[in-house]
Amino acid sequence: MSAHSHIDGELPHEPERATLEGRNKVLGFWLFLGGETVLFGTLFSVYLSLRGQVLDGPPAYELFKLWTVALATFLLLTSSLTSVFAVQALHRNNVKSLINWLIVTVFLGLCFLGLEIYEFIEYVKEGHKFTTSAFSTSFYTLVGFHGAHVAFGIIWISMLIAQVKRKGLTVVTAPKVYVASMYWHFIDVVWVFIFTVVYLMGKVG
Repeated sequence: MSAHSHIDGELPHEPERATLEGRNKVLGFWLFLGGETVLFGTLFSVYLSLRGQVLDGPPAYELFKLWTVALATFLLLTSSLTSVFAVQALHRNNVKSLINWLIVTVFLGLCFLGLEIYEFIEYVKEGHKFTTSAFSTSFYTLVGFHGAHVAFGIIWISMLIAQVKRKGLTVVTAPKVYVASMYWHFIDVVWVFIFTVVYLMGKVG
């Protein structure tokens, strides 16, 4: 089976794994996510070691406003659900539905980033800057690094939307959509840990 044998016809079952190239992309991306897990695990460890080193800056229990973080969490988890709907549309070979769900995913991701930027601006106003303390540095490094991953995911999915519109849904484009969805789920899972470890634990002290 060639990589382009289904471009003008019906897609096979699980088109993201229909070719050797597609299967290798999925496997390789699992390995990539393993490396990302180690990287985020390191950042979490550093944050947990330094979260009590506030110096003259505000402590976490005074700083964090859970309503903002809870709304951001809701938006990001909802975007994970919409990416599931996109993959389901992929398996049904429904290009219009796939594109629509990916657009919703991107929109929710942008809303999440907007809330995070607003949150950071408010923290800076309260004296919680990147260089204020070891706590602030580790906080902005961890949460900001995750935010950068979200921004990258938004750009990636947006480019895939344009590619699917131009080339259609094929055994070449299907693996790209599938691994992008895997990536999006990964950053959503990381955020659940950030919400728990950074914000909830920070509030209770």
